[in-house]
Amino acid sequence: MNASESTELTPSTPLVWLMALACGLSVGGLYYAQPLLDLLSRTLGVSSTAAASIVTVTQLGYAAGLVLLVPLGDFFNRRRLVPLLCLGSTLSLAAAAFAPGFGGFILASFLIGVTATAAQILVPMAAHLAAPNARGAVVGRVMSGLLIGILLARAFSGLIADIAGWRAVFGSAAIVMLGQAALLHRVLPDTASTAGALRYGQVLRSVGALLVEEPQLRQRIVYGSLGFAAFTIMWTTLPFLLAPAPYAYSETAIGLFSLLGAAGALGASLAGNLHDRGHGRIGTAGFMLVALTSFALMGVLPHQLTAIVIGILLMDLGVQGVQILNQSTIYTLRPEARSRITTAYMGCFFLGGAAGSLIAGVAFEMAGWRGTMAVAGLLEVLALVAWCFEPRPVAVQDSAR
Repeated sequence: MNASESTELTPSTPLVWLMALACGLSVGGLYYAQPLLDLLSRTLGVSSTAAASIVTVTQLGYAAGLVLLVPLGDFFNRRRLVPLLCLGSTLSLAAAAFAPGFGGFILASFLIGVTATAAQILVPMAAHLAAPNARGAVVGRVMSGLLIGILLARAFSGLIADIAGWRAVFGSAAIVMLGQAALLHRVLPDTASTAGALRYGQVLRSVGALLVEEPQLRQRIVYGSLGFAAFTIMWTTLPFLLAPAPYAYSETAIGLFSLLGAAGALGASLAGNLHDRGHGRIGTAGFMLVALTSFALMGVLPHQLTAIVIGILLMDLGVQGVQILNQSTIYTLRPEARSRITTAYMGCFFLGGAAGSLIAGVAFEMAGWRGTMAVAGLLEVLALVAWCFEPRPVAVQDSAR
């Protein structure tokens, strides 16, 4: 069937739930290594800074996939493209599981990042298929699945590593992705190209044109990149805070901290509804303030478990709330170019995350946990300053989907 003609997704459509699950499983590969950084540092014989570079390299791979692969969502049938990326993820995860040393693991991590971009083809696909008056809610639902996948990925990683070692984490994830590829090939609807007669090179160049022509896209990129850099700083350095005394937590316990990020998944639904009701701008500032409060709390009280727990809850709520409002806003700009808009936005977003993970390792070695939280808080302050200068949006008519 031609889904663009016969399918209008609402938040309760079963396909939305399946796409949410697939997004979560696809993007999970970016986060399996995070709670294992201290373990990987010891078993692979590298420093904490080198171990933190695993996160950086994975996110750089994701950024590369966003630039080179995600625009193909406007160019090719997404029903075929997404399962192919899932197969690539299967092979990349298997390569990590069997990596003989740090060099091989780093290469596999880059490829895991590249192929995890299936999630960012599914999100604009959901926006494309959604009923216009439910687009924010549908994007929020799919992103909720993505965020829950991120949370469970960290928890799953720590648990499996404690039971069977870190290689089993990546091996079992490869098997799951193989099953997902087969399922999505069967159930995803066909979608026609929205890029018209453009060639691949023209599609890539048009991404740059979107950045030039859409000031609201540039503004939302600033919010997302700064927020995700701060988010990554916290999650990258958290294992180095929790592994030694006074906490001395195992990999399982460290991974379970990611479940506190369920607040982010709740924020996704709240943010989607705020957008649909026309309160996206003020909601953005509110979520930024929540995130800033979290970094201040965790920085001031690093050895108070309650403060860390509350801080993680608030941070995920704030950062992910801004993310949903960003995506719900940019998907109203050019309905025919949603995959390319995703490339422009998410490419910069994950470059921000890669910069954050790189800063995190250096900042933690130089200034400890308090120093890293100060840097993360400063990034949120910069995002708030940018928000103060945001031009009021012009109403956009949602053209033919």
